[in-house]
Amino acid sequence: MAYDKALVAGKLRRWEVYLQNFRLPDWDEIPNFGLYMEQVTALLQEYLDYLPPELKEEQFITAATINNYVRIKVMPEPVKRRYYRVHIAYLIVILTLKHSLSIALIQKLIPMDLSEEQVREIYTSYVVRHRTVARYFTEQVRVIAGPILDHKDNPECAITTTEDLIFTNAVLAGFSRLLAEKLMLLEGKDLSNGGSIERTVQ
Repeated sequence: MAYDKALVAGKLRRWEVYLQNFRLPDWDEIPNFGLYMEQVTALLQEYLDYLPPELKEEQFITAATINNYVRIKVMPEPVKRRYYRVHIAYLIVILTLKHSLSIALIQKLIPMDLSEEQVREIYTSYVVRHRTVARYFTEQVRVIAGPILDHKDNPECAITTTEDLIFTNAVLAGFSRLLAEKLMLLEGKDLSNGGSIERTVQ
């Protein structure tokens, strides 16, 4: 593979600026007057517009996908075919997590039978965490991609090629997903009821 260093560095800088400024909508910013399906899909595309154009599907979120989430009970049913703030909050969480967690695990994180107040609390906390992690992520990329970005001070962990940056982020994504899944398996357990301290790295 061949990569132009200047092109990659420019992309990394633009991505950093974009993620530093990107934020999910606050709870009160989400409409609560009842939207029809076409309005919901358009709104979600606006809220979650951080994929580069080359990686976007023709339709980021479709009516069929939303209907499927309702059918498999990942989110509440619409009210007389209209979607309110609570529905859109569920969809934002689902769509931003589905690349790193299975739908079954997302369903455990934000069950369908929550009250609106409980959804508000989970969603509000999630928005803060999403923004914090986005900033942390861009800082870490800046550190490890120092040689690509021509930083003067580069730590020992810094990488020098785009291929290594791709591998590093792919491996990091895998470890992050695995850790999230392993932690979720600990729900309701302790050392007295089936939990165990693993002696090997598994």
